[in-house]
Amino acid sequence: MHDLHHHHEPHRSQHSGWLRAAVLGANDGLISTGSLLLGMATAHAAPATILLSGVAGLAAGALSMAAGEYVSVRSQVDAEEADARIEARALREHPEAELNELTQIYVNRGLDRALARQVAEQLTDHDDLGNHLREELGIHDLQRAKPVQAALASALAFTSGALPPVLLAWLWRGHGLAIAIVVSTLVLLAVLGYVAERVAGGGGLRGAWRVLLWGSVAQAATALIGYAFGVSVG
Repeated sequence: MHDLHHHHEPHRSQHSGWLRAAVLGANDGLISTGSLLLGMATAHAAPATILLSGVAGLAAGALSMAAGEYVSVRSQVDAEEADARIEARALREHPEAELNELTQIYVNRGLDRALARQVAEQLTDHDDLGNHLREELGIHDLQRAKPVQAALASALAFTSGALPPVLLAWLWRGHGLAIAIVVSTLVLLAVLGYVAERVAGGGGLRGAWRVLLWGSVAQAATALIGYAFGVSVG
């Protein structure tokens, strides 16, 4: 009895939603802003111009992430609400057909028909609409999309990733800013990828290598563009 009350199995999949959003936002902020500053630095822009570009990139990126996430999640909410209205109307107009549909779902999951019918009736009496949304459409109350929350979280995640290279551009004095941006960005990307995979239950190293690969490609591209424009301007 003691084991029944205290047994707990930790699972990782429950973190997939917020983990994906946080990693995507921070990774985007770090790569895009760091690469932008690197391109400006290799083009030999003035320090004030580099810093202004970083701040503008941070603000634009954070607002873009927030707007995009809000529109995307709001569309999901609209679809869920439309499905809820359709299901509510079906329950009013065809209650017996809906009950049979629910019964069949439980039969397909392994219950015999008599027990499936009993379960369907009891759960319908308890919360007909909520239960049908869960069983037929996979819409759960705890997992309902929240547009404002998603938008703020995305903006915050992007900002947390973009802030380190911007602070570096602000505080760095003298030569070597481009090298400092490359090193710091790649180190932070490796840490971000490692932590993300560890939280998801993996070893961490593959996650670090994945983000390092794409971060290196982005930085190399912007560095070449900045160098080319710097040479042509010079």
